[in-house]
Amino acid sequence: MKTQALLLSLFFFFFLIGFSAAHSRKIRSHKPCAPAGGNMTILAGQNHFGNVVVFDDPVTLDNNLHSPPVGRAQGFYMYDKKEIFTAWLGFSMVFNSTQHKGSINFAGADPLMNKTRDISVIGGTGDFFMTRGIATLMTDAYEGEVYFRLKADIKLYECWAV
Repeated sequence: MKTQALLLSLFFFFFLIGFSAAHSRKIRSHKPCAPAGGNMTILAGQNHFGNVVVFDDPVTLDNNLHSPPVGRAQGFYMYDKKEIFTAWLGFSMVFNSTQHKGSINFAGADPLMNKTRDISVIGGTGDFFMTRGIATLMTDAYEGEVYFRLKADIKLYECWAV
């Protein structure tokens, strides 16, 4: 029994010596490697290809930033072409006032350099339940790539199958 205890003690002693010696060596840091040709896409060039912008902006009835908001435009757009300045967007206009409650949902391509562009009204909630239509967007004002303001002419259609 004493022999087994002695052997076990020696085993742990040599184990601890080996363990501390292994950890006292310098550990070389390895640089991450990437496969050849693994990053052939250059993102965010002149036309911002690949960038995604998330927004939560006030919706007003006129073009004055200080007008009381009637809702919020909440969603995202992503720059989707390398060759020209264009985006794809999906957003909701969310209303929570005494006049309207609910949201109108929009989605579609937004060729930003066009004077006007149409996107689809694809649904809604609350007062705008299952609404459909077209929204014509116009860039009303902009300051470079930092700020822009949109004007939206929204035409909703009522179409219920009986």
